[in-house]
Amino acid sequence: MTVTTIAGMPQVDPDLLPSEEDVRGYAEHGWYLSKRLFTDAEVDALVEASEGFYAGERARDLPSRPPNLAYWEPSQGPVQRHNDYVHYESAAIAAILLKPVIGAVAARLAQASQIRVFQSTLIYKPPTPGEVTNLVPWHMDRHYWQTCTSEAMLTAFIPCHDCGVEMGTITMIDGSHLWKEIEGDDSTRHFARRDRSELESILRQTAQANGAEVNSIPMEIPKGHMSFHHCRIYHGSGHNVSDRPRRAISLHLQDGENAWRPYHRPDGSLLTYNHDTLVRKTPDGKPDYADPDFCPVLWSA
Repeated sequence: MTVTTIAGMPQVDPDLLPSEEDVRGYAEHGWYLSKRLFTDAEVDALVEASEGFYAGERARDLPSRPPNLAYWEPSQGPVQRHNDYVHYESAAIAAILLKPVIGAVAARLAQASQIRVFQSTLIYKPPTPGEVTNLVPWHMDRHYWQTCTSEAMLTAFIPCHDCGVEMGTITMIDGSHLWKEIEGDDSTRHFARRDRSELESILRQTAQANGAEVNSIPMEIPKGHMSFHHCRIYHGSGHNVSDRPRRAISLHLQDGENAWRPYHRPDGSLLTYNHDTLVRKTPDGKPDYADPDFCPVLWSA
């Protein structure tokens, strides 16, 4: 089997990368289901490392707690867990998570010459059908990344097991990354702080304004595979009605051209992303979204 090396990066098997047809499909639909990028041993090691993280193991701590940080702690109880910056705090998770092949796949889909990490979130959805926090309403990631200049950012959703509808897998609204948005919505407010019915209504209104149907596609993801989705696609997830927790990592990715920009909310206030209080500053004093500590390069061509 032929392998390739690009610009000094580690070797990546080209058979693991999206085909030209896959790239066209991503452009049309806004999502892509990968080939097998992790071995069973790597996935099992992720689970073990995540359990260590929940038990308090850290290679380093965040230097501060940004105001909108998602950070589950045991005192919060059996709710759905979200822990941002897991690639920064856990060396054991980062060693497995930050495989160059993930960046190479993302670069092919985004048609980018470089892919950096933007954020990572460790997720644990308990097997509790009635738990309200298990429901993730329809939203698009771009809404929360308004301080970014790029429109090509994307996310890899990486489950630590076979992941289907029963477990409340991530679900895409097919093709919605191509929709024009409706006016009058303060989209910078996080979905966890908004009413689910309000977001359902916004999705329906946006689809209607675009003359489109709401076609939801649950991602059936085998162990070792992952889904990728465009930053503008609407997505969410349902209850975990299985008998075991749904474990996953959302690895948010940025192309090499992405940089910070000022963005004002409808009320005139300046929007601040969590990075803005953590990353180093550029020579002109702006938050540096290429800070290698928080946003390491995953792939470069």
